[in-house]
Amino acid sequence: METLEELLVDVRACRVCAAMLPLGPRPILQVSSTARLLIASQAPGTKAHQSGVPFSDASGDRLREWLNIPTKQFYDPTQVAILPMGFCYAGRSRNGGDARPRPECARTWRARLLDAMPELRLTLVIGIHAQNYIFGHGSMTARVHDFRDYLPRYLPLPHPSWRSGIWERENPWFREDVLPSLRREVTTALAHRIPDRL
Repeated sequence: METLEELLVDVRACRVCAAMLPLGPRPILQVSSTARLLIASQAPGTKAHQSGVPFSDASGDRLREWLNIPTKQFYDPTQVAILPMGFCYAGRSRNGGDARPRPECARTWRARLLDAMPELRLTLVIGIHAQNYIFGHGSMTARVHDFRDYLPRYLPLPHPSWRSGIWERENPWFREDVLPSLRREVTTALAHRIPDRL
């Protein structure tokens, strides 16, 4: 059986969809066999592609504020894994946003990487593309509103892009109800011992 280190060598050398990537392949992910929290996101943006660091932009700032965890802990792979649906920047869509993640990536690598992370306790499923891959097609807003239906294994969230600020204003229950629960679930997942649930 391949080790996570061996698998990562193959992932970082991946060229499966190189011909379709406008900036070329640069797989960006953060994984460890000891990670307890998984961020299942969509795909890196241009800033992450340039830096090689996931969520190294305003959306990362917003996500870390939602989670209420410090940057140092967020980027500690022994605690937090970041496994997008697509590891490379996929380009722009016709509507001006980022294109959807390349489908080849999750099909090729996701299950193998998840198998190498046995300590995962909670997966934050961020954005419509990640949610559709994991749960099947549906409404992002409805999933986030009904987040308790997915616990304790998953917690669906909107993508923390600038557009989510507009979405938050239209859905005030997100800050009132979802964020306090999200922060409690993240704290529990990152704790050394999982407390017994009632």
